[in-house]
Amino acid sequence: MIPCVELQPTLDFFVELGFRLERISPADDPRTALISGHGLHVLLRRGDGEPSGPLVALAEEATGPIVPPARHELVVSRAADDAAWVTGRAGMHYRDLIPGRLGGRFIASHIRIPEGGPVADHVHFHAIRFQSIFCVKGWVRVVYEDQGPPFVLEAGDCVLQPPRIRHRVLESSAGLEVIELACPAAHDTHIDHELELPSGATRPDRDFGGQRFVRHQASGATWAPSPLGGFEQRDTGIADATGGLAGARVLRVSRMSPPSVELLHDGELRFLYVLAGGLEIEGATPEPLCLVTGDSVVLPPGVECALSGRTSDLELLEVHLPGGA
Repeated sequence: MIPCVELQPTLDFFVELGFRLERISPADDPRTALISGHGLHVLLRRGDGEPSGPLVALAEEATGPIVPPARHELVVSRAADDAAWVTGRAGMHYRDLIPGRLGGRFIASHIRIPEGGPVADHVHFHAIRFQSIFCVKGWVRVVYEDQGPPFVLEAGDCVLQPPRIRHRVLESSAGLEVIELACPAAHDTHIDHELELPSGATRPDRDFGGQRFVRHQASGATWAPSPLGGFEQRDTGIADATGGLAGARVLRVSRMSPPSVELLHDGELRFLYVLAGGLEIEGATPEPLCLVTGDSVVLPPGVECALSGRTSDLELLEVHLPGGA
């Protein structure tokens, strides 16, 4: 194990010496990297971080991801807090939408690539329980194991990344922005140096740890009345593909009636991200909570609140566990 002040320059130095990256963690603000070369395995550790360590990685290989119990709380993240951005894996910029990670159970990241062009990514996978990515702005070209040739994820589209599916980010537009949610919060990015993508096969029904890959395209999706009165919704199909573990949908104001919804849940997670317009929530805080485009909130279970649209163009991304929440 080698401590270092800054991880990325140290990693670059060893790569120039002929080492290769095997594992890096966490993706949003890397603190440890496992590299191999010249008959050695070396764990690089940034001085202010605690490594997940080889023993944790071996345990995850044997038993699956280690998911800590949730510590529920109300979490509000504001898009106006521009100082929250940090540079993470593959040079991408990350904004942490759940800083406390709900006790380590969930991570939500607002990810952007300002410049666009090719992305310095590798074929990799994650030992996770759940992971979804929703494109907010721009486009990104990606490729997934056994899911055919590379494709473009555009604004409004999303994917479910099942456990351990190999994938790679190839290139993006300037100003790309995505929202990524994963469970557990702490998970390694494992590099696969052997597999080349595309893999040459197209197996949309392939099982990855009890889940199927999902590519939801906004352009071909249909809107339907939502159980939340005053909203319409387009469901992403994630609930079905995960066997009810998780669900995700986009909600917009119904043309028939403005939304005003009483909301109470007892699940693991209810995450809302404002894609457009304004939202007001009463009951979660002493004063009404007003959210605008780019803001997000995690509503804890057992808290009764009321959602109402402040603007007619209100549109929300909702991710919830379990999928039938």
